[in-house]
Amino acid sequence: MGEDGAVTSAPQRPDGPTPMPRLIATDLDGTLLRDDKSVSPRTVAALAAAEEAGIEVFFVTGRPARWMDVVSDHVHGHGLAICANGAAVVDLHAGREFVQVRSLPRAAALAVVDALRTAAPGTSFAVELTTGINYEPAYPPFFKDPAARIATAEELLKEDTDGGAAPVLKLLAHHSELTPDEFLTLARSAAGEYASITRSSPTALLEISGHGVSKASTLALCCAERGISPAEVVAFGDMPNDVEMLSWAGTSYAMGNAHPDVIAAASGRTVANNEDGVALVIEQILAERFARQQA
Repeated sequence: MGEDGAVTSAPQRPDGPTPMPRLIATDLDGTLLRDDKSVSPRTVAALAAAEEAGIEVFFVTGRPARWMDVVSDHVHGHGLAICANGAAVVDLHAGREFVQVRSLPRAAALAVVDALRTAAPGTSFAVELTTGINYEPAYPPFFKDPAARIATAEELLKEDTDGGAAPVLKLLAHHSELTPDEFLTLARSAAGEYASITRSSPTALLEISGHGVSKASTLALCCAERGISPAEVVAFGDMPNDVEMLSWAGTSYAMGNAHPDVIAAASGRTVANNEDGVALVIEQILAERFARQQA
């Protein structure tokens, strides 16, 4: 996922004293996970130590709930994770049960499809539902789903007159010729009035959510329920879909492999995901807490 020169030295800490956090919010791919999609033993230990110290950990990812098995064993306490870029809060202790859904209205999704077909001919689409993913014939799915329905986006998004259709979590848009950032800029200009548009893939693959739905806005709701302020949150990320979350959190770290926009948004920087950058910062936070308790 890396899009910038990797940081391999010690983390660059935010200026001024860092308050002891009550919650750690971390992205997964390119951030907490190594490139082979594993969670290192060091990271497992750091997450467990944070929870033991009374710091809640939230995984905040663009992944759908069905792709959360990689970290299900490492969720403690509340068991909740924020998935699909904020469109869903799921309970990993209860078999990935949906606790909250912030859907993309089908009419808005259709407006985005129409706008992008005009602004970026050759765009293909997929529709991520609470029940799984469906896609157009030209869309290149990363993982083939034998249960997927294949049809045009217009057909896939057709309103169910009986109101029984599964909620749309996000619309995915792929382009084979534009660069990722070109496609993102173009899409926001052409269709940003209808939905929130971001990206986390190194390819020209956009992730489109309901207007105002983001990792940041759903994390803010979860924190408000717990009486946790932004100043008490430490966040980690690497790609454009993390920018709002890193800007919202009181303390935030861009990974050493992060996109330039993420580096600009974060208040600090840690080493790359393959070097356990999240674990390194957590270890430092806990060491500082211990030192203060001993003072």
